[in-house]
Amino acid sequence: MNTAHEQQRRTSGVKSAQLEFRAAMARVGASVNVITSAGSAGRGGFTATAMCSVSDDPPTLLVCMNRRSAQCDLFLQNKVFCVNVLGHEHVDLAGYFAGKVADMEERYASGMWEKLPSGNLALTGAIASFDCKIAAHHVVGTHYVIFGEVQDIRCSAVGHPLLYLDRAFVGATVGVAPN
Repeated sequence: MNTAHEQQRRTSGVKSAQLEFRAAMARVGASVNVITSAGSAGRGGFTATAMCSVSDDPPTLLVCMNRRSAQCDLFLQNKVFCVNVLGHEHVDLAGYFAGKVADMEERYASGMWEKLPSGNLALTGAIASFDCKIAAHHVVGTHYVIFGEVQDIRCSAVGHPLLYLDRAFVGATVGVAPN
């Protein structure tokens, strides 16, 4: 039989494990991306570091989105999204789409956007933009893992990516040469 003390210890252990996981993940540098979606359900967007390639045949990537986000339904109904990889000059935009600015129209007004054939919006001057149709989505813990088949790619030959490390935006410049 579980006592209140055992339950509290188990609960605090879970919280402790979550905090330890978050602290360790903060030490993992990641590119900063604004994920946009436009379609019949409206226009949405959020800042994410949880994005990676899955396959090159067919070209597929994934993004993770918190299920508590009010935008989940919009993204799933639109069935499309665009990953915009940000450069150093987009640090303010990253903050706006991370929630510093609540109004979606104001978020979009803070950048220059190009309409793609899918109807999605790609950030002009992004390091790269991947226009995707949603191929699948799965619930994993607190998040949706959304898989997107890449329909179109825009890639810049210039610029340095904006990264997120130690709970702060940082700039990457050039690679480190091996010893």
